[in-house]
Amino acid sequence: MGEARARRIFFALWPEDEATGHLAALAHSLAAGGGRTIRPPSLHLTLAFVGSVTSSQVIELEQIAATVRATAFDLSLDRLGFWPQRGILWAGCRQAPAPLRRLAGTLATGLRAAGFASDPRSGSAQVPHITLARGVRCASLPRLGTPVRWRVDEFAMVESHLHPSAASYRTLARFPLDAADEECN
Repeated sequence: MGEARARRIFFALWPEDEATGHLAALAHSLAAGGGRTIRPPSLHLTLAFVGSVTSSQVIELEQIAATVRATAFDLSLDRLGFWPQRGILWAGCRQAPAPLRRLAGTLATGLRAAGFASDPRSGSAQVPHITLARGVRCASLPRLGTPVRWRVDEFAMVESHLHPSAASYRTLARFPLDAADEECN
């Protein structure tokens, strides 16, 4: 018997409920003139997009992620952005916090060492962001007043399923981050 269908896998951070509520409200208000807002349960920040893999590779990816050691941190989304080519409205970080860069980098290193290529447009290779809406047209963006913050204490391995109207996601595994020690700046 052959390997089952390919599975689309990525690693991500999921905002806490309060942050999700703020992001969903922001998306709704900014995309009111058109576009498709991302459903609140789908709001996430991608760390690494692996893409199509076999079921046995999913097990290997979980083992790789389980070896990642990183510290929990506070994430602050403090800017809005817009990519006009695809009409993508997003909330992101002006400056990615060092623990986020280390987490994405450590994960990417582990994936590369095991022969997995992650999409160079994900993780630490781009502006850390959460897509709020697609198919938006906008000439200018307001400044983001109060940043959206949450405590990142885990990351997840997720399977995506593409549908005509939107993607749906299923969390396959969660990986806790170490409690933060007092950091010296």
